[in-house]
Amino acid sequence: MIKFLYFTDTHIRGTTPKNRLDQFPDTIKAKIEQIITLANEHEVDFLLHGGDVFDRPDLSPSTVGQFAQIFRQAHAPIYAISGNHDTFGHNPATVTRTMLGLLDAFGIMTLIHPDQPRVIEKDGIRVQLSGQPYHYDLDQRDPKLDYYPVNQTDATFLIHVAHSMLVEKALPEGIPHTLIDHILGTTADVLFTGHFHSGFGIKERDGKYICNPGAIARINNHWTEMERMPTVVIGEVLASGIQLTEHRLRAEKGERVLDRSYVEKASHQEEKLHAFVQQVKEKANFETLQMGDIIKEIAAMSNVEEKVREEALRRMTVIEERWERDDSE
Repeated sequence: MIKFLYFTDTHIRGTTPKNRLDQFPDTIKAKIEQIITLANEHEVDFLLHGGDVFDRPDLSPSTVGQFAQIFRQAHAPIYAISGNHDTFGHNPATVTRTMLGLLDAFGIMTLIHPDQPRVIEKDGIRVQLSGQPYHYDLDQRDPKLDYYPVNQTDATFLIHVAHSMLVEKALPEGIPHTLIDHILGTTADVLFTGHFHSGFGIKERDGKYICNPGAIARINNHWTEMERMPTVVIGEVLASGIQLTEHRLRAEKGERVLDRSYVEKASHQEEKLHAFVQQVKEKANFETLQMGDIIKEIAAMSNVEEKVREEALRRMTVIEERWERDDSE
């Protein structure tokens, strides 16, 4: 039998998000220590991380060093893929220049790269671990390229990890995502995903699984984070098949660590911004306009709250500045 533990979206950082009431770095340390202890107690053969190990690719060495010491306490190897927060410009090719790449170089974690699967073999069972890190075209191209691993290693079972927006129900227009129902034919025996923080638990069909237990870190502003508890999955691979079990971590309830007033304010602001974007789409055709023209036209629009308009302008200006900087390099 081969045993493993899966967790995702730890979003390690050295500061506390403004919507948290606790000291987030200490809280996330305690959660990861729980995970490592649980893995050691269950004597797993490996741990698997679904991406967004860190909240930014260039986190301070002092913070990374503290968490590296915790990861070192694992008795089994830790495999991981990179998430959108782990790399520069959401480009997985930059991972060697990041703190996650540093952990990989030092052997604290082992990165799984596309088309470079790893093999775990024990008791006559061969498990292939493959991964798809976050990239710009994820959930916007043929899903077979990201969700259907190929058996390259004569494996008994295929476990695949993708840092993707895999969800049960369709998301608003403009948010790239893939529906679970559309990839039920995946070649993976177990497909793990991250990125979507709320998760959707364990889905099983004909002995195959699609699973996202949700983020270990609760740092976004969605109301569902108030109710959700951090969870990991322990898997057992037998010659006869695979079994997955969810394990909740010890953690404070949402109302004790999340500032509800901020959550509601941010959620309302996002709703108004989305409505504004829809209004812009309905009133203007930007296909032939330059970014500067778009910004000017939006600024001239009426019947839009000042804060909403300013936020839209700010986001578009940041994008424009990035494009200009990239063109000049």
